[in-house]
Amino acid sequence: MNDYAGQYRLLSWLSPSYPVGAFSYSHGLEFAVETGTVSDRASLISWLKTVLIHGTGRIDGVLFREAHVATRAEDWARLKDIAEFGNAFQPTPEFALESRAQGAAFVRVTRSAWPSSALNEVDEDVVYPIAVAVSCAGHDISCRGGLQGYFHAFMGNLVSAAVRLIPLGQTDGQQAVAALEDTVRQAVSQGMEIPFDDIGSAAPLIDLASIQHETQYTRLFRS
Repeated sequence: MNDYAGQYRLLSWLSPSYPVGAFSYSHGLEFAVETGTVSDRASLISWLKTVLIHGTGRIDGVLFREAHVATRAEDWARLKDIAEFGNAFQPTPEFALESRAQGAAFVRVTRSAWPSSALNEVDEDVVYPIAVAVSCAGHDISCRGGLQGYFHAFMGNLVSAAVRLIPLGQTDGQQAVAALEDTVRQAVSQGMEIPFDDIGSAAPLIDLASIQHETQYTRLFRS
């Protein structure tokens, strides 16, 4: 596949308009805003750096890479194992809902609009990074390129949530996106390099925010 076709598809899949419901999840950010932990652009950037480098990003990057490699090798037994690991490595019920619901939506719409035989090898309960990785591999989109797009979209969605929650101005939101460029690059690099045996996260405050969000009195987001 030429670069134009791959880029066009990746941008389509990870666009805010792609119907996976990403806008309805804050990844625990809603509770962090309510408690004052995240209250401005600087604290938002710090929070998102932790999410990407030490939290969910550290797990998602490895899952993405392993699923992409297994798909390119047509090792469907390995892909099934990776999918099971993806479900097991969700630290809270809301994070599991966030990733599985988006993964299921992505599989359904992509099978219809951008079909590939590879995507037929996963179930609809697969977590989001694996769904995107399998589709990238099935359409000859590189692992690194796909992972960069995935992390950029993930980070951008949380910035959008923060703009609504804090509230934060649109310019501040874009300044946060710009400030996180190196963090996204670092998240991609560690996703490509971390051995599978070292998969895991170390962001307990973010996990606790997700747990507390479940019983938050007023909520705009599902996580």
